[in-house]
Amino acid sequence: MRRTILALAAIGAMGFSLSSYAQSTVTLYGVIDEGFNFTTNAGGHRGYQMVSGDTAGSRWGMKGSEDLGAGLKAIFQLESGFNTNTGTMGQGSRLFGRQAYVGFSSDQYGTLTFGRQYDPTIDMWSGFTSPGNWAGDLGAHPYDNDNSDWDFRIQNGAKYVSPTIAGFTGEALYGFSNEAGGFAQNRVYSAALQYQMGALSAAVAYLKASAPGLNSSGAITASEAVFVASSQQNIDAGVSYKFNERFTASVAYSHVDVYDPTSNGYFVNQPAAGQNSWKFDNVDVNGQYFFQPDLWLGAGYIYTHVHISTTAGSASANWHQLALMLDYDLSKRTSVYVQGAYQHATGSTGTDFDVANIVGSAAPSSGRNQMVYRVAMLHHF
Repeated sequence: MRRTILALAAIGAMGFSLSSYAQSTVTLYGVIDEGFNFTTNAGGHRGYQMVSGDTAGSRWGMKGSEDLGAGLKAIFQLESGFNTNTGTMGQGSRLFGRQAYVGFSSDQYGTLTFGRQYDPTIDMWSGFTSPGNWAGDLGAHPYDNDNSDWDFRIQNGAKYVSPTIAGFTGEALYGFSNEAGGFAQNRVYSAALQYQMGALSAAVAYLKASAPGLNSSGAITASEAVFVASSQQNIDAGVSYKFNERFTASVAYSHVDVYDPTSNGYFVNQPAAGQNSWKFDNVDVNGQYFFQPDLWLGAGYIYTHVHISTTAGSASANWHQLALMLDYDLSKRTSVYVQGAYQHATGSTGTDFDVANIVGSAAPSSGRNQMVYRVAMLHHF
């Protein structure tokens, strides 16, 4: 009898332990994107490269949650980017450079997180664009001026995501400067609203950065900032419609104001003094067609206009870009794909804006035209 009681007690203890453990989950995950790129004109030469993470950034990470009761969970995510060819860490050699945050999640009240994370323009609007949906670098808007290709994350960020009500979801973020006596230096605030009902999706988003890239402790560091300037403002909108199980079409628009720019992360020759502002307008029309569940084609056209204001006058430049991608899934976790992108620049500003420069190319073109081709493999784990 005593042995029976002890056995039942042991089984009960094991059951309690398993039940307690089931309240917490931790998931290890990752993506490896590796391929070969050919650039037709890279500074007047042909470019042959092995490139990691052009379409989906190569990464590994951990995410988890703990049930705190009453519908409330503690959550975290740590995500590290890496280069498959060299084994080095990405995002300025940060250990968890892609994401590093902790917070709370509630089905009733929404999600609140703190740390290094994506802003609402990426979370809710970028997916309507070619680069944010399927194309990655080869579909990025010139210089990734609107960050739709995820060039930077927000440090010191506090972010709130609302629950979905009648198809609407809202999101807001504030990134602190973390500088004593410089509260407004290199800070970011951003908000977005997304609507999804049936086959229709739409979003509007806004981001304001004060002195991005000014210091390493602020919201946007100098190593990640596309533009170092006194301020930057992004205004975004997008709409998408899923016509059937095979075809989805999207249109995205963004307007970007960059004031008093001192550098562009993609320029070879940095801008001369006296640049008052750069104002970008981007229109992205793209679609994805599934021939069958494991074979699809993506296509996108991007038109970009920039107006340059200087102390000596003003000028403008334009870019036309086409991007294509054909993907075949070998399994649920592994696929192979081919990509191609063509860009034509029409500016006569006397700056680097006058040449073609596809994000993901080996180097800026020496002329107005550039093409990049990619053959690659993508594996999820």
